[in-house]
Amino acid sequence: MTTRRNFIRQSLAVSAGIAGLNQFLSIPALAMPKRMMQTDEKWLELPEGFTARMISKWGDKMSDGFFVPGKGDGMAAFNLNEKVVVIRNHENSPLPAKFGPYGEDMALFSKVNKLNAFDYGYGKTPGLGGTTTLIYNESKQVVEQQFLSLTGTYRNCAGGPTPWGSWLSCEEDTSPKSETSETKHGYNFEVPAANKKLLTPVPLKEMGRFNHEAVCVDPTTGIVYQTEDRSDSLIYRFIPKEPEKLHLGGTLQALVIRASKAFDTRNWETPTLNVGETVDVEWITLSDVDADADDLRLRGHAQGAALFARGEGMWYGNKEIYFACTNGGAKKCGQVFKYIPSPSEGKKEEKDNPGKLVLFAEPNNMDILKFCDNLTVSPWGDVILVEDSKDSYIRGITPEGKIYNIGRNVGSDSELAGLCFSPSGKTLFVNVQTQGLTFAITGPWNSLRK
Repeated sequence: MTTRRNFIRQSLAVSAGIAGLNQFLSIPALAMPKRMMQTDEKWLELPEGFTARMISKWGDKMSDGFFVPGKGDGMAAFNLNEKVVVIRNHENSPLPAKFGPYGEDMALFSKVNKLNAFDYGYGKTPGLGGTTTLIYNESKQVVEQQFLSLTGTYRNCAGGPTPWGSWLSCEEDTSPKSETSETKHGYNFEVPAANKKLLTPVPLKEMGRFNHEAVCVDPTTGIVYQTEDRSDSLIYRFIPKEPEKLHLGGTLQALVIRASKAFDTRNWETPTLNVGETVDVEWITLSDVDADADDLRLRGHAQGAALFARGEGMWYGNKEIYFACTNGGAKKCGQVFKYIPSPSEGKKEEKDNPGKLVLFAEPNNMDILKFCDNLTVSPWGDVILVEDSKDSYIRGITPEGKIYNIGRNVGSDSELAGLCFSPSGKTLFVNVQTQGLTFAITGPWNSLRK
């Protein structure tokens, strides 16, 4: 099981981050490393010496008899009993059935206990989103087992790992209860890495009902930060009543720029925030967080919460929270922010020493960054992200804000998604979403830093 100490060690990687920065500065900005090759599978273009091994494919039979669902999205990797556990989201709606785990004719759905499906869909249109869990032998580079771990949910896009060894899977959907849906949607669900069977889903309702994208947890406080995939989205934080027990509830808040209530960070019409600029923030408490109407962001903004342009990937590292806004900036091609928590985060004293928001990157140039989406923090301290676009890249950003390229999708027009490193830092996992493929990338990472 991933311990809090290991989580902090893996996330911070302080000394490695300093060394990585110095080594990466030699890579020409905005250019792929000169020596390039395609993988044997002809899907990803990577530097010479690197290999992308396809470890899972949509439609393959899994260990539990179900099929690997399509549209793999957010992921995280955990250390468990000397094996790597990868938990993978699937951004599926109830239809079409071919993307789900039960086959195009839904023949396998009869094997699912109704208690294990969040939305059984009256037995006809169940939620086909959810998660699969892979047990990966990193030394042999093979998947030893994979199985369905969460089902009945809608459009599980991203999420994030917890310090206590679980994955928070997020619904990017706020569908109401209807003649085809037995319950409303728009929630987070927790999937323990140690779990080896299909869960009984428990919606974490006090974390808010909205168009969820990603989450991350500050291991020093247990506070959970959340993004929302809307053009007028908010940034949220959830202060649990008891750390590590999110199902017990807590307080949901939204980020406010202290000097300017209802501030617009999107920089669409006129720049309101410059790259590198730091602003103090405060947090407002939200009410009626499980409302039937999809209006939490609207009510929050009316209270003074700042607007963001489609908050997507989010990750904790370097004692900071990084998150991507896919359509931010004058060209609407992407921004990356970082939030520096207060030393008194979540306590009354934070008003005297507030948290700070920094616009980390906004190139306004699609040759440099286009529609940034899922992101992670590398073992050497750089932000690594993928793009939600055709000809999508894997890109890195140094702590100084320099953007460089690591790899490129050359096999399809699909977005890349779900990138995350194994706990050892040896393997980078990534999904090619439309084709439902998961790759494990390995190679001489140190050679990129020379």
